[in-house]
Amino acid sequence: MGGQTGGHLGGESADPRGPAAPDDGPQGGPSLVHPVEPDAERLEAGAATFRMLSDPTRLHILWILTGGPADVGSLVAATGANRTAVSQHLAKLRLSGLVSTRKDARNVIYSIVDGHLSRLILEGMNHADHRVTGEPVHE
Repeated sequence: MGGQTGGHLGGESADPRGPAAPDDGPQGGPSLVHPVEPDAERLEAGAATFRMLSDPTRLHILWILTGGPADVGSLVAATGANRTAVSQHLAKLRLSGLVSTRKDARNVIYSIVDGHLSRLILEGMNHADHRVTGEPVHE
């Protein structure tokens, strides 16, 4: 259900803005890199995302969701947080647009909204792993 444990979490890239990619993905789909100079609106949107990542429980929930969709019960079990706290964090993440939901019978299934956010979380946790373990930094 959750992400990975130990070692690096996800791919690495020499460019801190992400892997090299054409402006459009396959069949004109979304790109992985958006090399625009951030304006005030983009900086605020980025800061709002980072504010949502600043809580350890929310970050843990999002890290788990990088491994695939999950329901509240699974997230409670994986995080060790109580159900009320997980539900409140999920509500904040949903209202901020970082997770989406779908119904599956009587369960609500939560998913991370996009690959950009998944990669951000995985790279952030890779960075944290380096800081905690003392592993040398790299490109």
